[in-house]
Amino acid sequence: MWVMRTSFVGAALVAAVALSACGGSGGGQTTQGSQPAAATGSQTTSSAATSAAQSTQTAATSSTATTTASQSATQTSNSGGAAIDGGSPSQCVAAGLSLSYLGGQGATGHGELGFALKNTGSGACATGGYPGIEFLAGDGSALATTPQHTTDDFFGHLALQKITLQPGQTASFRLGVSHGGGSSTGCNTAAGLQVIAPNDTATLKVQIPNGASECGTTTVSPLQPGTSAYQ
Repeated sequence: MWVMRTSFVGAALVAAVALSACGGSGGGQTTQGSQPAAATGSQTTSSAATSAAQSTQTAATSSTATTTASQSATQTSNSGGAAIDGGSPSQCVAAGLSLSYLGGQGATGHGELGFALKNTGSGACATGGYPGIEFLAGDGSALATTPQHTTDDFFGHLALQKITLQPGQTASFRLGVSHGGGSSTGCNTAAGLQVIAPNDTATLKVQIPNGASECGTTTVSPLQPGTSAYQ
């Protein structure tokens, strides 16, 4: 009986050791069960990276919007002489110009007539070269006009040049006409002048007080800054 009890106790001890071993194995499974926490940490890192990328994209979008707004503001600031090609002023055209008569004088059969184009727009504009001209009769009808573009006329030399007109500034040109003794010489009396600014197609008109006698070819000077073309 003692031997059997001893064996029973031994068996109990073996069973306890086996259970203890199973408990260690269960602890190992618990360690493996912690892997979802690691996976969660990976997902959290991925979410943070995505959030950072979205922030970078938002910053880039904001930068683009700022650049666009800046470009728009630059274009707006140049309105009225609209900005082109990196801020250069646009061409002066009839819609933003006015035409005036500066005066007339003559000597030894030659007459000089001066005219000015004024920038009436809200922004700068560019011009230069020769205007188109046509003399007008008292009733506004066109007179036969033969223009000759030249930098050298009876009154001197005027160079071709580019001119930028700020609002309110003017550019001038002069016409050289030949005085005749009357209608028998084939001359006409011009009561006005019609002008087309360089690089434009629209017309401007101005009266010539007391008229101007023109016979044959009329010399046309290139535009000059201010009123310097008329001497």
